[in-house]
Amino acid sequence: MGKTQDHSPELCSRFHHAIELIGRRWTGAIVFLLLRSRCRFATLRDAIPDITDRMLSERLQELEKEGIVERTVIPEMPVRVEYALTKKGHALGKAVGEMAHWAEDWIPLERPASKSVSPVRKKRAPNHPAKRSRAT
Repeated sequence: MGKTQDHSPELCSRFHHAIELIGRRWTGAIVFLLLRSRCRFATLRDAIPDITDRMLSERLQELEKEGIVERTVIPEMPVRVEYALTKKGHALGKAVGEMAHWAEDWIPLERPASKSVSPVRKKRAPNHPAKRSRAT
């Protein structure tokens, strides 16, 4: 039999923290865009479909707290705020690039939905048997 490799709890803990941080919704897209260039808030918001201002703000604050993103206030009139990756953030470039290659190979390209066709959603019957009162 071959040797089994010991897994240190410290490594698992670090990996778990990293994957939870980077794997959060929208975070990968933010890092992907910032790997290309520094961006203003509105530029990020406009480039990421369906993200809200609140969610973008929360994710940027999380990434800033983790030392992955730096926020720069440019004292002009009006004041400008730009976001850029730190050295720690740029270190994610290889991993994000590999994820992009994987996505190209394995994730089918979604076609834009036609405005005339809307997705069909199943509706739950209002008097679902499990929800009926026994007093009837």
